[in-house]
Amino acid sequence: MAKPAGSARPRKKEKKNVVVGVAHVAATFNNTIVTITDTAGNAISWSSAGMMGFKGSRKSTPYAAQIAAEDAGKKAVEHGMRTLEVEVSGPGSGRESALRALQAVGLTVTSIRDVTPIPHNGCRPPKRRRV
Repeated sequence: MAKPAGSARPRKKEKKNVVVGVAHVAATFNNTIVTITDTAGNAISWSSAGMMGFKGSRKSTPYAAQIAAEDAGKKAVEHGMRTLEVEVSGPGSGRESALRALQAVGLTVTSIRDVTPIPHNGCRPPKRRRV
């Protein structure tokens, strides 16, 4: 027999008190995803250009990356975050603007690392576009 509806109450959002964290910025050609984690790698906040309402080719712009990074940064500040290490990966256009946006929110950036995976001659790349 099914339980009567209305018995489940909404879970209260718990505030994690994390001061130091890592911002992972994944800037692809089509989108920019910003994830802020604690030093152990547990996600605290995240955002992307698509989540912020940008569609299609507008997702790949530096402005969309800036808005996404601001959103993720504000959520992280609510959890008590003060300082960040930044790991940037990917060839996208939103790399620098996302970094500037994180600093503008009030987070102190201690180090910036490029963790873009580089193949040792792995897969064949896609063919060149002829426009």
